[in-house]
Amino acid sequence: MLRSTTWRQRQALLAYALLLPGIAYFALYFFYPIVIEFWASLFRGQPLIGNAQFAGFANYTTALSDAMVQRSFLITLVYAVGTTALTLAVGLGLASVLSGPVRANTAVRAVIFFPYIISFVIVALMWKSLLDPYTGILNSALVALGLPTQNWLGTPSTALWTMILISVWKDVGYAMLIYIAAIQGIPAQLYEAASIDGAKPHQMFLRITLPLLAPTTLFLAVISMISQLQEIAAPYLLTGGGPANATRLFSMHVFETAFERLDIGYASALSFMMFIVILIVTFIQFKVLNREVVY
Repeated sequence: MLRSTTWRQRQALLAYALLLPGIAYFALYFFYPIVIEFWASLFRGQPLIGNAQFAGFANYTTALSDAMVQRSFLITLVYAVGTTALTLAVGLGLASVLSGPVRANTAVRAVIFFPYIISFVIVALMWKSLLDPYTGILNSALVALGLPTQNWLGTPSTALWTMILISVWKDVGYAMLIYIAAIQGIPAQLYEAASIDGAKPHQMFLRITLPLLAPTTLFLAVISMISQLQEIAAPYLLTGGGPANATRLFSMHVFETAFERLDIGYASALSFMMFIVILIVTFIQFKVLNREVVY
């Protein structure tokens, strides 16, 4: 009995030793920055690099009553939800088609996935050129069709949705590949049994494919929402937050507060508030989308 207990203790010590590098990594690069950020949010000025005055939770109360913070948060929420919903919907549609015996489906998958691995700098330059109100290919096509040209990224009513569609175009390939892998993992016997019972293709998709993809949808929804709520490259490179702050996402407001106004304490409070929002959104997603799947 003593020998067995000693062996178990050694196994436990070995397990903790193997986990130690990972624990140290998360403690140093994840938990420690969160603690420092919260500490900095309790000061006015530049608590990490210069003079600062203790303010308690004053930065948080100021942020909650700041009209620009409220506006940028709502814009960010629309951007994150719109991008995530469209990416998942289009990715699932493409996966449903390309997971089957489609001719040259490997090449088509590669073409759709390719934008995901491109730097957003290249994506922004390309789309700004395509959407240029004077020389862009898209407006040239509208002129050829006798339709009025559009300033897609320079009009408040279209800028945000244009940015959303560009983000979807870039990310949809990843969602498509994950969905394809999940669809191909569903046992073929389920479809065969449904076909024998007289189920039509759309019925099999709604009653078999979609429910069994619930874990995949949860995974994609969570990582997409977390990413989009923190997005800064899209507005910074495509619109600069304009026009009329129509695409000024929350992260861009934090960036300007910290590095242009040098108000590190207030920017830290804004960042910590977004961290709490991301935790809440992720919790809601797990509650709403988490479904146990049994083949």
